[in-house]
Amino acid sequence: MKTLIKNAKIVNENNIFEGDLYIEHGIIAEVSESISMKSNDVQVIDAEGKYLLPGLIDDQVHFREPGLTHKETIATGAKAAVAGGITSFIEMPNTNPQTTTIEKLEEKMSIAKNDSMANYSFMLGGTNDNLEEIKKINPKEVAGLKLFLGSSTGNMLVDDAEVLKKIFKNSPVVISAHCEDETTIKKNTQEHIEEYGEDIPIEKHPIIRSEEACYLSSSKAIQLAQETGARLHVFHLSTAKELKLFSNKKPLKDKKITAEVCIHHLWFNDGDYSTKGTHIKWNPAVKTSKDQKALLKALNNDTLDVLATDHAPHTLEEKNNSYLKAPSGGPLVQHALPALLEFYHQGKLSLEKIVEKACHNPAILFDVKDRGFIREGYKADLVLVDLNSPWGVNKENILYKCGWSPFEGTTFKSRITHTFVNGNLLYNNFKFTKLSKLYRGERLMFNRS
Repeated sequence: MKTLIKNAKIVNENNIFEGDLYIEHGIIAEVSESISMKSNDVQVIDAEGKYLLPGLIDDQVHFREPGLTHKETIATGAKAAVAGGITSFIEMPNTNPQTTTIEKLEEKMSIAKNDSMANYSFMLGGTNDNLEEIKKINPKEVAGLKLFLGSSTGNMLVDDAEVLKKIFKNSPVVISAHCEDETTIKKNTQEHIEEYGEDIPIEKHPIIRSEEACYLSSSKAIQLAQETGARLHVFHLSTAKELKLFSNKKPLKDKKITAEVCIHHLWFNDGDYSTKGTHIKWNPAVKTSKDQKALLKALNNDTLDVLATDHAPHTLEEKNNSYLKAPSGGPLVQHALPALLEFYHQGKLSLEKIVEKACHNPAILFDVKDRGFIREGYKADLVLVDLNSPWGVNKENILYKCGWSPFEGTTFKSRITHTFVNGNLLYNNFKFTKLSKLYRGERLMFNRS
């Protein structure tokens, strides 16, 4: 498909400029102030008043396939992502069976090849006994290695110190870690059970999965990375205290230790448990407004490097259980960019910073080939947004298989009007195009030796 996007406000590489963009054979062929028609078979889109962004790259999603497909599938998760302006995703290994062998990883790649509307990659999961599988990772074809340094959904806790050191020394790819100290969490949980029995208030979640649990685990992981020279990326920071472990002194490409924040830790705080309940139960927990403000500040000053979702859906029946039985996680990919654009309207994040953290930096951090930027010769993964077109989140327009969202009842000021994946227009003003039924995204490749 040949497409000419006219009169867009293009947001790219810390700059906003008005111009045109021409797509041919799935590639950004030309970016200029003005581009004339190339031929009669070109689709022309007048983007007057709209902003053109690179497609978002979400480095942390849980699409639940195989084994947990009553919550989500790769097909439904990718479809919701495209509607949310996310054109590429990296999916996590805590499925059933767990993705802890190269064989299981390639099986998921095959599912995505057949079912995913968005571009895709998957992380291999580390365990206490799969070091040999980790060594088999092809760095050009696999996004990274995921380690749970605190237990989470899927029970993949890596808690053997000697094994951890060997993994850090031998991983051929970026190590991405979920950092919460398991001993601290177990101790806090038991204390709350003794006080409340089975009826622990949800408001106690950030006290059980505490600031100290996060800091202990993150600091140990960073110390291990420094000792071994490993490339470490710490997922979903949730506390102000952890920020002192990271630096903004170097450009991202030169950092050996990086960190990210997720939308829910910026949007919600512990004052929201009284109304949202277990629907905002995540691991790590949503914490205080002080933490929330510190995370936003760290995102702006480049201490935090990446914005992600940690999209992790569960059914309402599962989430509506009591505190100890309700699983942690919630659906986010469809509403992440609209939520980020609310921060823009509130003066908390610039459009340039949103694009840097959600598009450019995931591509830099994971060495994603030819994506994440609006550059000639790059894949035409693109999103058009209208910053002044309000809409409300409700049951009727939620695309997640689980059928709910923590943003229900929220009115967003901005909407995604067009999403292109590899130059193909798949989503247009709340509707998927006919092409989207047939189109499948591409496997992400990585610029690594």
